[in-house]
Amino acid sequence: MGDVRKFQTGLERVQEERKMQQLEPQNKVVLSIREAAAYSSIGINTIERLLKEPGCPFVLYVGTKRLVTRIPFEEALPEHSAV
Repeated sequence: MGDVRKFQTGLERVQEERKMQQLEPQNKVVLSIREAAAYSSIGINTIERLLKEPGCPFVLYVGTKRLVTRIPFEEALPEHSAV
């Protein structure tokens, strides 16, 4: 009879894409401020304050949106022992 192929409905395709987007923070290169707060157990306001510091090594601007680059953020945490 030939190949039997499974066709995805629109809903199945969207659910599959959402699964692909749900990576663990330790597997991401860039984190949102909320993800960085949850990942590090540091408050959102504190992370925002750190991102505003001149020369912050872990801030990444995408337009006006501020993101946290994970590896430099992890490396800088011991330096900010009292945030």
